[in-house]
Amino acid sequence: MGKIIAIANQKGGVGKTTTAINLAASLAVLEKKVLIIDADPQANTTSGLNFSPDNDEKRTLYEVIRGDIPAEDALIQTELQNLHMIPSHINLVGSEIEMIKWPDRESYLKKALAPIRDRYDYIIIDCSPSLGFITVNCLTAADSVMIPVQPEFFALEGLAKLLQTIRLVQNNINPGLTIEGFVVTMFDGRTKVHSQVVMQLREHFKDLVFNTIIQRSIRLSEAPSHGKPIVLYDVTNNGTSNYLHLAEEVLTKNEDN
Repeated sequence: MGKIIAIANQKGGVGKTTTAINLAASLAVLEKKVLIIDADPQANTTSGLNFSPDNDEKRTLYEVIRGDIPAEDALIQTELQNLHMIPSHINLVGSEIEMIKWPDRESYLKKALAPIRDRYDYIIIDCSPSLGFITVNCLTAADSVMIPVQPEFFALEGLAKLLQTIRLVQNNINPGLTIEGFVVTMFDGRTKVHSQVVMQLREHFKDLVFNTIIQRSIRLSEAPSHGKPIVLYDVTNNGTSNYLHLAEEVLTKNEDN
């Protein structure tokens, strides 16, 4: 059965989508069968993998969650052989309002993924930078949560609200949900505050902080505009080696468990 990892942080601009795309791509390069799900109405993961939901807007996560189509019908083959995607669309915003009236509204994504889960080694969900019903659906469906953290002090302050939401989901809906780990993104070793924040993270969360640190990189930020993960855009870039190392850490951690 494939492991479902939600990539979540309600603070925007912390490298959440970049991490989702490049972790999924790196796992695929390491010969794992991977599905990435774009659960953000902004659809940045969708466009970052060279697909426009407007090409086929009736086969997105919105229709899957509503039950209009099975998840299988929304699958898209990406440029990487081992990587499939379920795209997003701005229509997903509407489901937040619709869900208010739905019974068992936290579990629609989990139920939708059940028929295809065994096809994949890993399912990576790029969550919306909010803590609404869609994100709660992602956390209900997930086995674990990976939390990208930009090494700034304000980013640390925002973690408390996310951790509180995770605890609420654990206590009320998904008791098996764990924290996969915190991954430091956009790190600049020349900046003293970045090193200080990383040290604080490791002191507080200890082994939950991944050893791999994602360094700030212009090429890494350029890649989505070309519809490619960094491993296909610039194989020699630090971002490629960073995310491959992160993927290897994830694999080692899950093999040990």
